[in-house]
Amino acid sequence: MVEKIQKITPFLWFGENAEDAANFYVSIFDDAKITNVVRYTEAGPGSAGSVMTVQFELEGTRFTALNGVNDIEFNQAVSFVVNCESQDEVDYYWKKLTADGEEQVCGWLKDKYGLSWQIVPTIMVEYLSDPDKEKVKRVTEAMLKMVKINIEELKKAYEQ
Repeated sequence: MVEKIQKITPFLWFGENAEDAANFYVSIFDDAKITNVVRYTEAGPGSAGSVMTVQFELEGTRFTALNGVNDIEFNQAVSFVVNCESQDEVDYYWKKLTADGEEQVCGWLKDKYGLSWQIVPTIMVEYLSDPDKEKVKRVTEAMLKMVKINIEELKKAYEQ
């Protein structure tokens, strides 16, 4: 039986390291796996036998990584959000995804492949959705001062 194909799949263009990137991402998430590797044939445009695409899953979402003929840089116009239930989870994903990458502000980072991620505690979404505009303002102001999100500091701002 053929597995149903996900209707929309994030497709990530890497220069020559799609397989390395996929293995990196799969190593970070618990529910993750490489599901398929497709290789270039003599028809090209890559070298025959080299990796063309790698399909992988992270927490139930399927991705495809492509070794393109040339390098195209990622930018922050597209990012992936990792929703976290605890500070330990925020810290874990932050540490793993910033390894050889770049910390940014407000929970954003770029990993070593240039892909942007947002490491977001779910409580922050709850705080920012509160009908009390003063609470939302305080939480927003606190968040804007952070690099990695600190749940305890958000809580202090919220409860102030």
